[in-house]
Amino acid sequence: MVRMLTVAMLRQKKEAGMFSFEGFLDLALIWYGLIAVAIFFYVLLDGFDLGVGILFPFAPTDQCRDSMMRSIAPFWDGNETWLVLGGGGLLAAFPLAYAVIMPAFYIPVILMLLGLIFRGIAFEFRFKAGRFRQVWDYSFHFGSLLAALMQGIIVGAFVQGIEVSGRSYAGGSFDWLNAYSLMTGVAVIFGYALLGATWVVMKTEGQTQQWARQSASYALCYQALFLAIVSVSMPIMNADIRELWFSLPNFFFLLPIPMISLVLLISIWRDLHAGRECRPFFLSFGLFLTGYLGIAISMWPYVVPFGITFREAAAAPSSQSLMLAGTAVLLPVILGYMGYVYYIFRGKVGRESCHEGTY
Repeated sequence: MVRMLTVAMLRQKKEAGMFSFEGFLDLALIWYGLIAVAIFFYVLLDGFDLGVGILFPFAPTDQCRDSMMRSIAPFWDGNETWLVLGGGGLLAAFPLAYAVIMPAFYIPVILMLLGLIFRGIAFEFRFKAGRFRQVWDYSFHFGSLLAALMQGIIVGAFVQGIEVSGRSYAGGSFDWLNAYSLMTGVAVIFGYALLGATWVVMKTEGQTQQWARQSASYALCYQALFLAIVSVSMPIMNADIRELWFSLPNFFFLLPIPMISLVLLISIWRDLHAGRECRPFFLSFGLFLTGYLGIAISMWPYVVPFGITFREAAAAPSSQSLMLAGTAVLLPVILGYMGYVYYIFRGKVGRESCHEGTY
């Protein structure tokens, strides 16, 4: 009798959809968080190798540039996995948001992708180049610079809001281009330069490390300046953000974020001048995290600011449930593989050919 009752209850639950994720998980919130995390991982991981490309032509010698290239050779293409997850997840989990955001940013997204493609081509061709190596050096630099600039411009235009009419983008083709977005584009360039310089400090020695330490100090000063400008300007531009950050008791709850940013800035500066090698890089990660948290809190709960929330843009629960099942399998594999690669290629770079993957 107990067995018959158990089978009947299981059958009822199955018919009611209780064996689907949608029955007991907030799928829209989970996917909102997954996409936010994927974008953050992309900014951090691809940020440092884009930063190496931004700094590349300013290195003092060709040997320094070789060391810089060797330091990112095993990682740079794998780091872009998170960009695919973020973009693909947005299309699959929030198709309405994708349909609105992409027309607003077609031009900067295409330019960003062209920069990433050109950077990858230059990365490979540089190893085989002879007398034209300098051409590929600058190609690698300008590809990285273009990708970083476009990413910053997209962020700046995004936080200003996207004009929406009904379920469609209602703005112009160049609404993304303005003084504020250009400023955030330059800010991202210096932020990536900081990540790249602290990465080179951690992975190299001698003249290359000394030059990278000085470059990181310069980039840190500019990063502090732009963080202050963005922190002040965002509440001024948007009344909702101003009310969120400067109303009570929110002000006291959110105050630790800028205070932690200030502590991190001071700590990075002191570590760079104290000769530390690893900690400045990881503290730079923390600095990006506080900035990212500030933007994420300001944008909540919108996926298309300030017109469409993530719940309004969500795909059907059955679709999100199916995708979540696949992600639950593949995401640990990706994380495990990347962790293994970073573990294998830990330590200082060697003198061998980086194209052969040796250290």
